[in-house]
Order: sequence, then C-alpha cells, then structure tokens
Amino acid sequence: MFTCNLCPRQCGVKRGDEPAGEGKGFCRMGEQPVLARAALHFDEEPCISGSRGSGAVFFSGCTLRCVYCQNDMISRGCFGKATDAAGLRRIFDRLIGEEEAHNINLVTGTHFVNAILEALRDPLPVPVVWNSSGFETIETLRRLEGHVQVYLPDLKYVDPEGASRFSRASVYPVCAEKAVLEMLRQVGENQFDDEGVMTRGLLIRHLILPGRAQQSKDVLSWIHDHLPAGTWVSLMAQYIPCGPAKQMPELNRTVSQEEYDAVVDHLFALGMEDGYVQELESASASYIPAFDLTGIV
Repeated sequence: MFTCNLCPRQCGVKRGDEPAGEGKGFCRMGEQPVLARAALHFDEEPCISGSRGSGAVFFSGCTLRCVYCQNDMISRGCFGKATDAAGLRRIFDRLIGEEEAHNINLVTGTHFVNAILEALRDPLPVPVVWNSSGFETIETLRRLEGHVQVYLPDLKYVDPEGASRFSRASVYPVCAEKAVLEMLRQVGENQFDDEGVMTRGLLIRHLILPGRAQQSKDVLSWIHDHLPAGTWVSLMAQYIPCGPAKQMPELNRTVSQEEYDAVVDHLFALGMEDGYVQELESASASYIPAFDLTGIV
C-alpha cells in the first residue's frame, strides 16, 4: 500500500489491494497494474508501429478520463485483469522475443508507474514508449528518466476552459506544457533506426475535436512558440463520439471538413512540417483496439 500522488490530481489516497474500479483515487485503481490488452499494434504512427508492430500494453483506469475518450471501456469502465511487476516483465519479454515488437508501448500507465519501473529494472533491448495523456507531474517523469526512450504525449488543450469542461482538469494546460518540456529535456532530438522507427525522441499528438478548431490552433501555436523548430507533431482526425460525449450535443458529431481544413492550414502556416496529419476519413471505430484481455498472462 502507498499514498498516491503520482499524477497532478494529487489525491493523496492510500492505494492497496482494491479491485479495479473500487480504488479511492480519481483513477479508481489499486496498487497492482490492471491490463486490458498486450499485443502488437499497427495503428500507431508509422515511426512507432514500423513494419513489425508496436508492443502495446494497454493499462486500465486513467488519471484524466476525458468525456470523449475512445478507450472508454477501460479508462472509465476499468475493464481489465490485474497482474504484478513480474507479470508485466513477462509480457514485455514475450512481445519482444516471440512477437518481435519494435518497442514496448506503455499506454496510459501513469497510475501504475511503481510496478512499471520495477518491471523495467533490467533494461529492455528495444525502446520503451511512454504513451500518455500528457497529464503528468515532473516528479513522476523524472522517475522515468533513463527508462523511457520515446515520449508520445497528447497535448489536448492550452486553455483551462476546455480542459475543465471535457476532462475535469483545469490545471491540465500548465501541467501538460511543463511535462512536454521535461520530456524534451530527457530525450533530446529525435533518433531513428534504419527502418525509420523512432528509437529516441518526442512525438506530440493532438486530437481535433468538433467545434474546437480554435482550441487546436492554439495548441499548435503553443508548440511552435515554445518548442524547437522541427518538433514532431501528429495531428489526429479520428474523433468519433464515445462514452459521455454521445450525450453532449457539441461533441456528438465528427469533425467537419471546414474545421479540419482550418486546423491543417494553420499547422502549415506555422511551418510545422515534421510529423503526421491524419486524414479526415480516419474518423472510424476501427481505430479502437479490441479490449479482450489478449496477451494478458
């Protein structure tokens, strides 16, 4: 059992052997990691998935729980199976040794960082990707230094209003901005192997939301103004209404062509040409993984 202040919510609650969904903190998780899927994943950016796939380990529960989360079944519903640090390590080793994953991709693992670090005590032969909402504390990120080679954070908002309305986290902008700067400090310039797979670096994701084109433009402007030229960005257009967003008229639709074009035009007007722009036709449930306990041993 430990007193948890791993994320910016700073719940300060005791986390022990509570079942998934019954924890007292915002993430509703106990101490042991809970997983929903651990398998090769081919739907990440090309520099993450490569040709052989990314070894994606999906953790259940979330420190943010956005109303529009496409992984609502595990972030809000807490579906999954508990394991421990030794079990995590076995999963990592299988994904690398048997399935030849390019990397180990830890998806939303902040609230289980203690077990993750124990599982990473002995270095892996492939890069570790920290696939995160961006809602991090500097203290937790510094514990990851040297264990994580690739940071793949979201930068969802730079305005407190949107962060509060959709993620109940008005402090998200200041926390995520500091987190991204810390991630960059740790990993420096992007590095790639001979196949074009990122072996070290930072790739910032941003999901365009319906009715929030200005929000997206503000995020891109912040990246342009505060990070080095050439910072890689993945501009995502795969939004479909999920979870509570289906009951919110402003979010119960996909992004329009006009909204998409406005954001993409702003990206290129800023001269930001490194990274990826997802096509608007990507707005599909096909990008939601099958959370069926595949690979959980």
